[in-house]
Amino acid sequence: PDDLLSGTGIRFMEGAILAVPLVGTYIQMFLFGGEFPGHDIVPRFFTVHVLLIPGIMLGLLVAHLILVFYHKHTQWAGPGKTEKNVVGMPLMPVYLAKAGGFFFLVFGVIALMAAVATINPIWAYGPYRPDQVSTDAQPDWYMGFAEGLIRVMPGWEIGVWGHTLNLGVLVPFTLFPVILGAIAVYPFVESWATDDRREHHLLDRPRNAPVRTALGAAWISLYLVMLAGGGNDLFATHLHLSLNSITYAVRVGFVAVPVVVFVVTKRWCLGLQRRDREKVLHGRETGVVKRLPHGEFVEVHAPLAPAELHRLTAHEQPRPLELPAPVDENGVAHPAGVLERTRARLSRGLHGEGSRIAKPTAGEYHEITDGRGH
Repeated sequence: PDDLLSGTGIRFMEGAILAVPLVGTYIQMFLFGGEFPGHDIVPRFFTVHVLLIPGIMLGLLVAHLILVFYHKHTQWAGPGKTEKNVVGMPLMPVYLAKAGGFFFLVFGVIALMAAVATINPIWAYGPYRPDQVSTDAQPDWYMGFAEGLIRVMPGWEIGVWGHTLNLGVLVPFTLFPVILGAIAVYPFVESWATDDRREHHLLDRPRNAPVRTALGAAWISLYLVMLAGGGNDLFATHLHLSLNSITYAVRVGFVAVPVVVFVVTKRWCLGLQRRDREKVLHGRETGVVKRLPHGEFVEVHAPLAPAELHRLTAHEQPRPLELPAPVDENGVAHPAGVLERTRARLSRGLHGEGSRIAKPTAGEYHEITDGRGH
């Protein structure tokens, strides 16, 4: 913790620990072994960072490989592909060769970086001082979201029962796991709302799941906005902008940008669904214009290839769940509970009329004009 970059990072971690209500001070004293920088932080830091965290990562990697072996791979819809098979290249030797190639590529890049790049040049940054923070102290991509929340949150403090709550740190570090938890829980919520607990191996095209795609795009936009907030000092120095203006823009963007991205993405997916429907019903445009005997000009359309036709029509089109009738066939009242009404509303939001364009059915007729005018 002696140089400016490392000292700034550890001081930030100490501030986050102290913001924990009631027990933050005790955790800080236990972890650091006293007031900052303490006497125990270095050996404990290396024990956690070099032994515990890599061990957890190794265990998660093994669990991931076990789940991949158990659940099998996913695949895009196509001829011969179903929910009960996996069509693709074998593990040996194709995927083994690919994984080996990727390994050596990554190894080469890391070796090149180790040879030519300098990490944390302490002689350039100098010793740690509380009144100096280098703009090179930037968060990594996986912590940029949390760093952005911290930087743009107002420094509010309140007193509760004789204790001071640092909301400027507590609120961001509460939002961070809540948002990540919502992402982790979403698949189970959608499965519950749609009553679909089947095993799936065929991927949905993004346009055929507009709400899910829009939620994903909204999350990515939120992440990018907060990543910009986490590097607000670099944006200010490199683009010659006001740091306060960037902070206010990120605060507004935290609320407004995901909503706008959700609406635009959903409408975009519905437009692409409508375009696919027109292609299935009327064929693809050829750019050739033909004049009919009575003088009308029409564009010649060509039928789609069977594989393309299958790709555009193979997806399922789930229907939203409906609430049970308030009175059954015996005249017994069956009012829907809060849980049932919530489930029905979620189901309508995911698969209701405003979230899908009806795909062509076998009973619909269409006319395709070929190059000879037939």
